[in-house]
Amino acid sequence: MIATPAVSVVIPTRDRPALVTRAVRSALAQTVDGIEVIVVIDGPDPATVAALDAVADTRLRVVELPDRGGAPAARNAGVRQARARWVALLDDDDEWLAGKLAAQLDTARTASAPLPIVASRLINRTPRAEFVIPRRLPAPGEPLSEYLTVRRGLFHGDGFIQTSTIMAPTELLRRVPFDPAVPRMQELDWTLRALSHPDVELVFADEPLVIWHQDENRPRISLNSPWQAQFDWLRRSRPLMTPRAYAAITMSVVSSMAAPTRSGKVFGTLLREARRHGRPGPLDYLTFLQIWLIPPGLRHTVRDKVLKRRHHQRSGQPGSAEAAGTRPR
Repeated sequence: MIATPAVSVVIPTRDRPALVTRAVRSALAQTVDGIEVIVVIDGPDPATVAALDAVADTRLRVVELPDRGGAPAARNAGVRQARARWVALLDDDDEWLAGKLAAQLDTARTASAPLPIVASRLINRTPRAEFVIPRRLPAPGEPLSEYLTVRRGLFHGDGFIQTSTIMAPTELLRRVPFDPAVPRMQELDWTLRALSHPDVELVFADEPLVIWHQDENRPRISLNSPWQAQFDWLRRSRPLMTPRAYAAITMSVVSSMAAPTRSGKVFGTLLREARRHGRPGPLDYLTFLQIWLIPPGLRHTVRDKVLKRRHHQRSGQPGSAEAAGTRPR
């Protein structure tokens, strides 16, 4: 174990020994000298313990929690164990490219605030296609709640942040821990709360540095996410967002969770909320309607085909597609 690591990597996991081993190896392969990798096992999980025991690297530490509390609580436990100035978060089903931490440490040096959140673009890999997101980085003076939430197309937006891209000062992650009560969009919730502090800013490394594996049928460590719990979070979080951002989240993210109810009452509740407290635009209304009228599987297929064709038209080359959004639906 090194005396003082430069970066502490925190990986929460549960019941996915093969996936977390892949994530750990991508962290240990970083070009930065002096890192520690802290895997937090969310409750009893002998198979994961055995898999990590086979990784022969003194930079790896395994923390076993006695009870299951979900990904946010496991991340917080890992942050409490961190010994470095910086913490980089990695979900157990994602991978880092080898230069990820080096590029983010370079980007951190350009920040003007004492406690910068350093994110990056990523490669979003789904069963049907591959996208690079976000499409663009924040414009000077742009409200970050709008950058991270407002869509620019029926199937995508421009801005995005995902947990495995986040590197932040350990001090900040201890001051503003992840909220175990948030069912989904935990990285968005944490980012908005952290950015409410005057000594915090968000900066991006321009290149994609993470592979985000989006197997849409795979169970995740995140807590169960009924739409009502997400709606309650949204209303609590309204002071952190502009009216434009509030409407966008209500009519896209929360609506995508509520649409399977096929309830006219729920449809009306969300529409009234967006209009009363937000400032929806024409595209928000179109997004809202397509979420409620088109089955999710068909939406995903159409989204990927549209975005892949758009990328091919721009690049004139076969291969991956480029897209973005608050989160693929």
